[in-house]
Amino acid sequence: MKSDSDLQADVRHYYGQVLKSQSDLKTGACCATDSMPAYLRELVEDVHPEIRDRFYGCGSPLPPALEGCTVLDLGCGSGRDCYLLSRLVGAHGRVIGVDMTPEQLDLARSHLDWHAARYGYAQSNVEFRDGYIEDLATLGIADNSIDVVVSNCVLNLSPEKARVFREIFRVLKPGGELYFSDVFADRRVPEVLRHDAVLLGECLGGAMYREDFRRLMHEVGCADARVVAQNPIPLFDAEIERRVGMLKFSSVTVRAFKLPLEDRCEDYGQVAYYQGSAAAHPNAFVLDDHHLFESGKPMIVCGNTADMLTATRYAPHFKVLGEKNVHYGLFDCGPEANAAPGSSGACC
Repeated sequence: MKSDSDLQADVRHYYGQVLKSQSDLKTGACCATDSMPAYLRELVEDVHPEIRDRFYGCGSPLPPALEGCTVLDLGCGSGRDCYLLSRLVGAHGRVIGVDMTPEQLDLARSHLDWHAARYGYAQSNVEFRDGYIEDLATLGIADNSIDVVVSNCVLNLSPEKARVFREIFRVLKPGGELYFSDVFADRRVPEVLRHDAVLLGECLGGAMYREDFRRLMHEVGCADARVVAQNPIPLFDAEIERRVGMLKFSSVTVRAFKLPLEDRCEDYGQVAYYQGSAAAHPNAFVLDDHHLFESGKPMIVCGNTADMLTATRYAPHFKVLGEKNVHYGLFDCGPEANAAPGSSGACC
């Protein structure tokens, strides 16, 4: 079987030499399947067309309330999401893109000045670093220095996923957020498929089995990750369908925080109100696939959800009533089917 360095070389070759545009993809795994909000679609139109054409994401992992934040994009490719984030964080925010494919980074860097001028910035607030997402320390990214980490259909490509997630939670500030879209599988991908260069490049070979992801998140200290959106992935290619057999793949967007959360959702009698104040979200705020906060409408929440709303950058946008001095037992979170791949079965 191939070594980790061989697998990284396969990925670098696929994204640097094989793929020249979205039309070269063989499946729908590396194409955005989430419905992008209207305000983001407008921003995409302001991204250089050459950058847009070399975008290979599987979702829309751009969370709200980013003004002034420092955001790290893991596997930034040609930089489309970095340039969207450039607008969302504003002139006083900062965006760092990391990728290991020189051809992609060369393209991303070639349009730094174009986007800064387009956005009316005196200088670009985006920088691109050439390196590995498994080793952010070598790239000079310090402990507790990042407000938000995003990634779009890249973490599956890493042969050392545990190392990647440890690095993510090392660099995040306390209360910081991981918000990513990636490919998940309904079972463990067989070893022979995990080493197939085409399946790996198409984001299928390295897809995470949901239960293994849940276990991994617990290992790195994240007790409650949440699904925000998910969609089945069409394969399109008959030969690839034959090779993967009964494996089912989904594009999943996940939200997680660097917080000391409980591994079960517990009831403390807390109630949350969204105040309608996050930019571009005046009517509602989506925390995950089963927490839609309508502006001004009270919602009973578990302790973990209350912490996600009050101990993070979202705190100015929410009012949460109740403390944790009285415990009422396990929180009734509804059907287990709503549980995130990174959460325990009883979590919200």
